[in-house]
Amino acid sequence: MCTRIIYHGLQGLNFTARSMDWKSDMHTNLWVLPRGIARNGNCGPDSVQWTAKYGSVVATGYDVSSTDGVNEAGLSVNLLWLAESQYPAPDSSKPLLTIAAWAQYVLDQFATVDEAIKAISSEPFSLVSANVPGEERLTTLHMSLSDSSGDSAIIEYIDGKPVIHHSRDYQVMTNSPTYDEQLALNKYWESIGGTIMLPGTNRAADRFARAQFYINAVEKQEDPDLALASVLSVIRNASVPFGLSTPDQPNISSTRWRTVVDHKRLRYYFESTTTPNVFWVDVGSLDFSQETGTIRKLELGPNQRNIFHGVVNDNFVAAPAFTFLGIPVKA
Repeated sequence: MCTRIIYHGLQGLNFTARSMDWKSDMHTNLWVLPRGIARNGNCGPDSVQWTAKYGSVVATGYDVSSTDGVNEAGLSVNLLWLAESQYPAPDSSKPLLTIAAWAQYVLDQFATVDEAIKAISSEPFSLVSANVPGEERLTTLHMSLSDSSGDSAIIEYIDGKPVIHHSRDYQVMTNSPTYDEQLALNKYWESIGGTIMLPGTNRAADRFARAQFYINAVEKQEDPDLALASVLSVIRNASVPFGLSTPDQPNISSTRWRTVVDHKRLRYYFESTTTPNVFWVDVGSLDFSQETGTIRKLELGPNQRNIFHGVVNDNFVAAPAFTFLGIPVKA
């Protein structure tokens, strides 16, 4: 379920792409969120409090969670499934944060990967999870971060503690197993060489190997449009065909949509697997100011079948803010 890649091009070009793989419609929409919004962790009276320092564009899950997005400083955040995730037991020693707002917490407050990792390393909150909306399974996620410099980090919660992998070299992330094991598995395929043989299944480890090889095998471009073409080619190659299910592996699901962040031009591209067009948000020209910026929504429709093309900034409409999934925690 899901793949994320980072492309390092020429002349400061850096792109982040991800696929969203899920077994059913996540009711995803795009939102423009300005600066100055006061938020809380939505876990009761002990919730963490903050105010958005940066405006952002996000793709939601069920309109109760930010699952993917980029802020006006060029910091990108992606949430992917990791079944091995184990979150800390809530206690009164740290403020609480719903996992639904985890990505937004980062987008709101930090401009670079390094800045975000330094803050998160001090464990300023206790992350609280709950069941996936409409399901009887716990939401278990890990986070990837990337920025305009091409820096990268992966955050996973293992045995209740955040484990951080921080390096520009960490260009690819998929799902299980944990990231350290993914890196070890990939060494095997690197020893064989991608021009000789690559794994072709939709398993996370196989998608990791393919994406890692191709994102570095494609030509490094200085033309951003050609670079975008390469990035889209690689993330599509790591996607799971729409309508495909793997009965004995329920964590493998169809790709429903893909996003690409052009960090240099500050564009946020969106591609639904059920429509024929790629469209984008020109993030750099949005009004994120606290004084005149407004919360706006781009309704993508059931299974993201509403068709858009080109720049869609003018297609967003003013809307009440969505509410992050609350997780009541008893004191």
